[in-house]
Amino acid sequence: MARAPRLKVRLLVPRSAWDDQALVRAMSEGDARAFAEVYERYWYQLLETAYRKLNSREAAEEVVQDVFTALWHKRQTNHIQHLKSYLFTAVRYRIIDSIKLRLSETGYLHYSRTHLPKPDHSTEDTIAAHDLTGALEASLTQLPEHTRQVFLMSRFEHQTVPEIAGHLNLSRKTVEYHLTRALKLLRVSLRDFIALVLVYLW
Repeated sequence: MARAPRLKVRLLVPRSAWDDQALVRAMSEGDARAFAEVYERYWYQLLETAYRKLNSREAAEEVVQDVFTALWHKRQTNHIQHLKSYLFTAVRYRIIDSIKLRLSETGYLHYSRTHLPKPDHSTEDTIAAHDLTGALEASLTQLPEHTRQVFLMSRFEHQTVPEIAGHLNLSRKTVEYHLTRALKLLRVSLRDFIALVLVYLW
């Protein structure tokens, strides 16, 4: 007599009880709730780390958001052995990128205000500075009009988000959106010139 098949009972364990590796495996299969659990589990720790280094809530939030966005988009190709270490390493690299971008903005302002190379610059440095200025100006002109206007008011005129919102009759969230958009676009455009800016600043 044939034996009746055994029924397999699957226990529904909440994702909050899963370990990191189980969450990683589920994410790789497209489980959005597993991703949400990873976010809830680590976002605040990552935000604290980014804030301590950047001293800016807005910049820290952008860093953490970028890390989680990349985590989800690369969920099928990432081979993550230790999720916590992976996330904190990713945040450290994003922090470095953010600091480099700040330095590039500072270098541009310094150069624009002086319009003169330092006395000890070599001819090669002067040419490089000219190229850098051209690249920065070109990057700014490629920004959408409203995004460029908001960025210039924030970084060059040193206006706060509420001030910009009042002058342009925009909501604060819209201003923050344009600032974030500008920073992301400039980060890509200026990537090749970051090393040069660091030479000038040091």
